[in-house]
Amino acid sequence: MPAVIHDHGKPSVLVSAAYLPLMKAYQQAGKHHPLELTVGDKKYIALIKEAEIEPRKRQLNHVVFGAVKADEKVEAEIPLRLSDEIPAEKISLVVITQLDAITVEALPKDLPDEIVVDASSLAEVGDKVTVADIKLPAGVALADPEQSDQLIAVVYEPSALAAANDAVGGTAEPEEARKFRPSMKQQRKRIPSKTKFDQV
Repeated sequence: MPAVIHDHGKPSVLVSAAYLPLMKAYQQAGKHHPLELTVGDKKYIALIKEAEIEPRKRQLNHVVFGAVKADEKVEAEIPLRLSDEIPAEKISLVVITQLDAITVEALPKDLPDEIVVDASSLAEVGDKVTVADIKLPAGVALADPEQSDQLIAVVYEPSALAAANDAVGGTAEPEEARKFRPSMKQQRKRIPSKTKFDQV
């Protein structure tokens, strides 16, 4: 499968790799986990910048890598996940999520697979968590401080939510409030991914 590596203003390197290893690397790494790429006798540390996917078959067609330096900070979009214990859900309130990822800056080795948002404060109607409430891992910072005010999740009374939806002709379901929180089996494991390429 074709791919390209962009390397700090140097000429782009056109490469190809077997489909299954590259697909596995993409599934493990997403766009936020550094990969070790080997092209001939040269090695790169890179992030996936773009991934072209054929919509009908959901097959990966082309990948664009951006080479990074181990000692230089990079920006990456990191998925958010609410913590599993949410008091509001235990009393049948609805938690609606508004944001499922944030852009951070860190050294490649410090980029987390995901950021777990403490949802223990979501207990009553109107309670909310914002990006400012996130405790970022050591060495990780927001790429844009203005993200701090962005809303991540808020608690609603089901009847009030239903009435609001009826008024606008919408159909929100409680399950949609948890759409980006995968089960433990679905969560990505941090597995270092190494992929070998042939230069073309």
